[in-house]
Amino acid sequence: MNPRSEPLLWLQLVALGAIPLELVLLLLVLAGADPGPLPGLERALAWGLGVLAPSLLLWRRPADCGSLLLVQVPAGGRSPLLRHLNTLQQGWPPRILLPLGGALLLAVLWIVDSRAALAAPLSPLDGASRLVTLMLAVPLLALLLWHWQQLGQALWLLSRSPQQVKQAGILDHSATVPKLTSLGLPLLLLTPLESQREPTMTPPIPVVPAATSEPSPASAESVAASTTSPAAAVAVEPEQATEEDESDHLDQQVD
Repeated sequence: MNPRSEPLLWLQLVALGAIPLELVLLLLVLAGADPGPLPGLERALAWGLGVLAPSLLLWRRPADCGSLLLVQVPAGGRSPLLRHLNTLQQGWPPRILLPLGGALLLAVLWIVDSRAALAAPLSPLDGASRLVTLMLAVPLLALLLWHWQQLGQALWLLSRSPQQVKQAGILDHSATVPKLTSLGLPLLLLTPLESQREPTMTPPIPVVPAATSEPSPASAESVAASTTSPAAAVAVEPEQATEEDESDHLDQQVD
C-alpha cells in the first residue's frame, strides 16, 4: 500500500510544467482586447465563472486522482491501492487547497489582465472584442484550478505513509463515481510500479568437500596383497627343492 507505487500520482506532477504554459496562454488571450470601462467588474465575473463555480463543485466532489482530465481509470479496473487513495483524498487537506487556489487565481487574473497590453503584439486575438477574450479566459481559469487541485492533492497523497493508506477505507465500484469528479474517457489502465521488479536470483548451494581419511592397516595389507604378482607367490612355495640340494644328494650316491 505504498502510494509512491501508483503511477497516476506521478503523472499528475506534469502540472508543474503545464501551469506556467497556461498562464502564458491566459496573458496572450487577455492581450487581444483593451479593458472595458469597468475592468474590475469584468475580472470578477470571469473569476466567478472560471474559478468560484468550479471550486464549489470540487468542494462537494473532489477531483478524482484516477483522472487525467481527458482519460481516467475505469471503475472496474481500479487497483485496491487506488481505491484506498480515492477514500483518503476525500478528507479535509485536499479541500483546503480550493480556497487557497481560488484566492491565488484571483490575484493572478488581476495582475495578468492589468499588464496584458504589453503582450498585445504577440496575441493571436489582436483586435478581438473584450467579451470574446473574457469568455476564452474562463475555461483557462478552470483548467488552472483543476491542475492546481490535482498537483496539491498528488503531493499530499505521495507524502502519506503506507500505514495511513492502509487504514483508510475502500470504495466499491458504485461509490467511486458519485463522490468524486471523474473527467475523461475510461480508457486508462496502468501497471503499478511495484510489479516491475527484477527476478531474484537463488543463491548457489555451497558444496562441502568430503573429508579424506587415511587407510587403516588392514586395508593397506589387503591392497598390498592384491598388488603382488603370481610369480612372487610361486617363488615362496616351501615344498619345491632347489638345484643345490639335488646336486649334493647325487654326489653322495656316487661315493
